[in-house]
Amino acid sequence: MTQVTDVTTLLDSIASQLRQNLQQRGISDPDLSDVGMIGIHSGGAWVARELHAKLRLKQPLGTLNISFYRDDFTRIGMHPQVQPSELPFDIEDRHIILVDDVLQTGRTIRAALNEIFDYGRPASVTLAVLVKRSGSELPICADVCGTQLDLADNQHIKLTGPDPLELKVHTDS
Repeated sequence: MTQVTDVTTLLDSIASQLRQNLQQRGISDPDLSDVGMIGIHSGGAWVARELHAKLRLKQPLGTLNISFYRDDFTRIGMHPQVQPSELPFDIEDRHIILVDDVLQTGRTIRAALNEIFDYGRPASVTLAVLVKRSGSELPICADVCGTQLDLADNQHIKLTGPDPLELKVHTDS
């Protein structure tokens, strides 16, 4: 069985939540020149591309490939097609929105933060995810989340894209 979720509605909700989050930090819509957005390869980069356009951020979109920063190579294996990270703006003292598609264990976000801090010390990092699912292993939570799903062990989330973005929940038989 496959369940499909409307990604457009989730993206609109996340964009609205991000605007509120930035305003709470004293960063207003006309002054988004100090905000950088980074998507985690590949699903997070697809989500970030959409959010970047919705928020009309002035800085170019950055992407991270955290393959070399993961602590679980031995379990998941290395992927032979490692893409380089692209951070086309200075990280130092910049407000960063880090975007991923699914937050589950927290290990991907930990690896992404390690890589970001190798480039510099941001003023702040706001974590935005399309889906938060059960199964956390590290004390990492999203500041902004499109939806939360409590799934059984035999259920998996799959984001396909980039055009169009589709979020599916698969249940193994």
